[in-house]
Amino acid sequence: MQSMSVSFDQLPGLSVTVDQLVYQPHLSAPPERPHPFAYYLSIHNKSDETVTIVGRKWIVTDNTGETLVVEGDGVVGQTPRLEPGQSFSYNSFHVIRDTSTANGTFFGSTDSGQPVYVRVPEFSMELTE
Repeated sequence: MQSMSVSFDQLPGLSVTVDQLVYQPHLSAPPERPHPFAYYLSIHNKSDETVTIVGRKWIVTDNTGETLVVEGDGVVGQTPRLEPGQSFSYNSFHVIRDTSTANGTFFGSTDSGQPVYVRVPEFSMELTE
């Protein structure tokens, strides 16, 4: 039996911007990760293809080297469909133990079925004294 692998391509014109990052100490967080940071992102489709985002993967690494990987379907419970020229903006949060960096990837497909991905620019969540 042959294994099938899906090859995702980077689609020119599909991009992500980190619009805002805000430390939110008033939000509920577990004791082992007591520092919540809200992030605001936008996915921009400046390609000629309609794209549906179906999943995401985040890698959060703190300054001690501990890494947390978060994968899942959709984006904040949605599978946004972006026609050429459209954007999708949302916010969510990471809870961290110490100063950390986050980067991620969104996965999707074009209306013609081509699997595509777009990277989230790395951002830092800095704890200040």
